Amino acid sequence: MLFSPKGIAFVLAGSVAIITTAFLSLIKDTPGSALFVAFSIAFASSFLLFYFSLEFLVFREINKIFTVIDKVKKKDFKLPRKQIVIDTNPLKRLNEEIFAYATRKQQEIDELKKLENFRKEFLANVSHELKTPIFAAQGFIHTLIDGAIDDKSVRDKFLDKAAKSLDGLDALVKDLLTLSQMETGDIKMHYEKFDIGHLTSDIFEQLEEKAEAKRVQLKFDKKMSVPVWAYADRHRITQVMTNLIDNAIKYGREEGKVLVSFDSDKEHLIVSVKDDGPGIEPEHLKRIFERFYRIEKSRSKEQGGTGLGLAIVKHIIEAHRSKVSVTSKMGKGTTFSFKLEKGDNK
Repeated sequence: MLFSPKGIAFVLAGSVAIITTAFLSLIKDTPGSALFVAFSIAFASSFLLFYFSLEFLVFREINKIFTVIDKVKKKDFKLPRKQIVIDTNPLKRLNEEIFAYATRKQQEIDELKKLENFRKEFLANVSHELKTPIFAAQGFIHTLIDGAIDDKSVRDKFLDKAAKSLDGLDALVKDLLTLSQMETGDIKMHYEKFDIGHLTSDIFEQLEEKAEAKRVQLKFDKKMSVPVWAYADRHRITQVMTNLIDNAIKYGREEGKVLVSFDSDKEHLIVSVKDDGPGIEPEHLKRIFERFYRIEKSRSKEQGGTGLGLAIVKHIIEAHRSKVSVTSKMGKGTTFSFKLEKGDNK
């Protein structure tokens, strides 16, 4: 009770009233009734002043601070935040600062935990991806060393398989190196004006054999009658378009088609690559640009690839100060889109 607002106000008001009455008693001929009235008025007014000051300006705000601390301990950061107003009450400002600081720190902790989990997952994926071609090549070579090399047909077959495994390992290491260099900023974009329509036609020709194997048509959404000028790093955009079109062939339906379209706004060229495959489920859309993330691991392995293609696409487009977006409808296909600077005025 003593450390409640009422208890403290009572003690302080009594002290003020006693001091006031003692001071008045020093005046000669002051009647006792006057001293009693002075004591009562001083006590009542002081009590009300101290009580309301302590209750509303101190204790209530301290209780709010304890409430915030309790919620911080429970990791509950859903406190209602009113519009920020400069308040003269330092305890209110302290309360807001505690909440803001705790929220920032918790976000940092959550981000660090996410990065730690990502690092562990990445190391596990790298180990697995490296182990597969190494063990395969190792098995073929050891089989040859153990005597199979004397059989020409077996020797050629095993050497061919070992070479393919090592080629896959080489592609994986190159993609890892490229991705690492992009993330650290070691690779710079070299901008130039080029016809992205002509570039896409060249990619169609390069992937024609793979498309014919699945009877997939590679087409432009609209007839290309004039050049489509882009201002970007030609080599890196070739990587992007090759990866997106190759994926559209791999994961699109057989006897389907891959459509590439070019649209524009005032400043940008909008590039889209669309397939008519089974589509991507919503829970996978947020993660498909992660390194080694595969929607269907077994099917992806059969289709080949390092699992780093879309991660590299994402970093290349971001290096062009843009973003790659993906939309997908189950049973109707998937579309990847990004923007580039228009090259018409360059």
